[in-house]
Amino acid sequence: MFADQTWLARIIWMALAGAAVWALAVLRLELAFVALATLGLSLAPVVVANWAQVHVPPTFIAVVVIFVAATLFLGEVFDFYERFWWWDIAMHGTSAVAFGLIGFVFVFMMFQGDRFAAPHLQLSFLAFCFAMTIGTVWEIFEFGMDQTFGFNMQKSGLQDTMGDLIINAVGALVGAATGYGYLKGRHVGIGAFIDEFVRRNPRLFRRLRRRRDRQE
Repeated sequence: MFADQTWLARIIWMALAGAAVWALAVLRLELAFVALATLGLSLAPVVVANWAQVHVPPTFIAVVVIFVAATLFLGEVFDFYERFWWWDIAMHGTSAVAFGLIGFVFVFMMFQGDRFAAPHLQLSFLAFCFAMTIGTVWEIFEFGMDQTFGFNMQKSGLQDTMGDLIINAVGALVGAATGYGYLKGRHVGIGAFIDEFVRRNPRLFRRLRRRRDRQE
């Protein structure tokens, strides 16, 4: 399950596990909780993909691991959100683009990779909605953590939440537009993630494979 993961993802996992052990040893329970939560969330895509027998590109897993570690561990423990004004923008924007791509892939699988049967605009819109939904759930999570554990994830409250949702909308639009470009045959930039996922999971995109076989 972890054999084909990148060395960077493995280093981050080991660092988080080490931080959790150290925090428990010195009774810094809040740090231990954040480290374990970060470790669990960053491992979740690997576990779920293995359970569902889906081959997720190691590069994409590494991006997810970096994002989760940067958001929860660096952002909350080392207070990067206060130190760098652009940190929150970068985290929310990047995650929205990623979830836009994930949403596109999920819906594209329903058409088994047949880009001619898939309605381009409607599919891209669903990908946008998926990313926006995840972003909204994250804001609810931040509110819940602040209210339950006394964290300060929302920073300035409503202003921070609305700013995050606006950034999320921009990132979701980029991800959805990338999926639209893929349907139009333009596999460039971050659209390469979609192409790699499709190539690694031919059983989920049978119509695309049959069409390619006929062309050959």
